Amino acid sequence: MCNLELAYPEKTPVERKAIVDEVFASIARLLAAFARFPQLNSENISHWIRYEGMENYLAAKRGGRGVLVATAHFGNWELSAFAHALMTEPMNVMIRPLDNARIDKIVERRRSLSGNRMIEKKDGARAVLRALHNNEAVGILIDQNTSAQEGVFVDFFGRKACANVGFAKIAARTGAAVIPGFAVWSETERRYILSFYPAVEITGDATADTQRIHAALEQVIRKNPGQWLWIHRRWKTRPPGEPPIY
Repeated sequence: MCNLELAYPEKTPVERKAIVDEVFASIARLLAAFARFPQLNSENISHWIRYEGMENYLAAKRGGRGVLVATAHFGNWELSAFAHALMTEPMNVMIRPLDNARIDKIVERRRSLSGNRMIEKKDGARAVLRALHNNEAVGILIDQNTSAQEGVFVDFFGRKACANVGFAKIAARTGAAVIPGFAVWSETERRYILSFYPAVEITGDATADTQRIHAALEQVIRKNPGQWLWIHRRWKTRPPGEPPIY
């Protein structure tokens, strides 16, 4: 509710509470899909998800320098990568191991069932560069708060948010195409739509490029705010001199 008040000051508490209810419904759908991963295959995956904007992904691949998929804790980020491997080709996914080792082992095994390759965040730079050199796709969650040492401040929902700058730097260094991609639930179709958006321009100015990527993310979240993980303390790191928000 604190995050929603920051992002949507014009909404009433009742309207924000409705978004909160949607957030937990979205998490429930994600968990239900994740539980079914062992039963999903190329023959039945279309019951769960379909593509939109696939031409943007294919155009990025034709560039020959790899594809960085800028994604987020939005919609069903687990199903998006899993399904893409079944419907088109396996990809690389950057992950942070869960604190509980036993649960992490289960989760990682399920994530890999469709052929995707996991890259651990702590030592992932080399693996990401290798994958891009081979013209492979790498999915990275870009929406979480980071430290001031690792990030830059960008405008996000009208407030300064600290965003990791490494994603934009890798894109500039390698020439990889950057495309936003998200699996959003469609209540009308009762399944997800995996949308790939046009490539984001990368200029080599890491701050400006990071801002451009997050502007694209904000635009998508605003269309379906109840499907983003508002639970995360996104605005925790503050610019020098600003008081804490949380």
